[in-house]
Amino acid sequence: MSGTLALTEELIARASVTPDDQHCQQLLIDRLSAIGFDCETIASHGVTNLWAVRRGTDGTNGKLLAFAGHTDVVPTGPLEQWSSPPFVPTHRDGKLYGRGAADMKTSIAGFVVATEEFVAAHPDHRGSIAFLITSDEEGPAAYGTVKVVEALKARNERLDYCVVGEPTSDATLGDVVKNGRRGSMSGKLTVKGVQGHIAYPHLAKNPIHLLAPALAELVSEHWDAGNEHFPPTTWQVSNLISGTGASNVIPGRAELTFNFRFSTASTVDGLQRRVHAMLDKHGLDYELDWTVSGLPFLTPRGDLSNALEQAIKDETGLTTALSTTGGTSDGRFIAQICEQVVEFGPPNGSIHKIDEHIELAFVEPLKNIYRRVLVALVA
Repeated sequence: MSGTLALTEELIARASVTPDDQHCQQLLIDRLSAIGFDCETIASHGVTNLWAVRRGTDGTNGKLLAFAGHTDVVPTGPLEQWSSPPFVPTHRDGKLYGRGAADMKTSIAGFVVATEEFVAAHPDHRGSIAFLITSDEEGPAAYGTVKVVEALKARNERLDYCVVGEPTSDATLGDVVKNGRRGSMSGKLTVKGVQGHIAYPHLAKNPIHLLAPALAELVSEHWDAGNEHFPPTTWQVSNLISGTGASNVIPGRAELTFNFRFSTASTVDGLQRRVHAMLDKHGLDYELDWTVSGLPFLTPRGDLSNALEQAIKDETGLTTALSTTGGTSDGRFIAQICEQVVEFGPPNGSIHKIDEHIELAFVEPLKNIYRRVLVALVA
């Protein structure tokens, strides 16, 4: 068994459902400390975060490449639906099964083993290497990477390059790299009416009826056209709640939850103003609470994307595609202290699903790609 696969399986065997790290990060600390990393645990509200650095011979003047990721995984779902226990690494039909196999314990193992091999071959590397690992990526993300970034900001520590190990590949390893992500903003809208008997609508005000014209306008609105890097902004309803459960009562309020996935072609303030203008135009009596969970970020082509593209080409023969599609990631926080942030990892077709898995044939090439990036940027 390869060292990368062995570490991957050791990590999968720990049921590190958000935010319980289950000592996964201690495994990393033991390995990284042995090759000269200074490791710091930053804990907050039950979340475990690791910041580890190995300084190169150029010291603080050299380039710093960070590997970022998360040891936490999503809940398993119904255990009886799994073909094998989710926290027992299992080989079947050329695949490794287990919760976290694709998202993202194989990437973390690849980071560590690639770094071990790199340090052994380049003990006097010029640039610096860091690890930023959290146990709060799959959950609220309130006390994870964002807290480490805050601490690094306070120390005036900046990163030059960051590779986030998210599962970005599509059909095969290396076909897609993420060089940006859309922002995410949610709204909780409460429309107020007057409850009453359904047979006497003139004595009541139905908030669902009042909301309907505005909702139709929101659904049909063209928010922006996107740009060369991002698809158009989207607006989607996630929940609509109203009524008492009785068939003869007009409800007194309706609650609508929605979400924007927005590009750099729009702004938070601009989108919020447009929503309020539509609601006001229809004369609604409403309350609207906003939550911005992430701003869009984009890494233009540069040293990091070039190094990663070449590493993928050399290892797999593929010409990768840069993409900004998909959900949010912790890259949105890291981009505040790092100009070049990209995400790369194994295929994402099974993530968060029953029987999550990764092709065994992808494990070593993934590690080798990470190692090639180290050689290109900090050797």
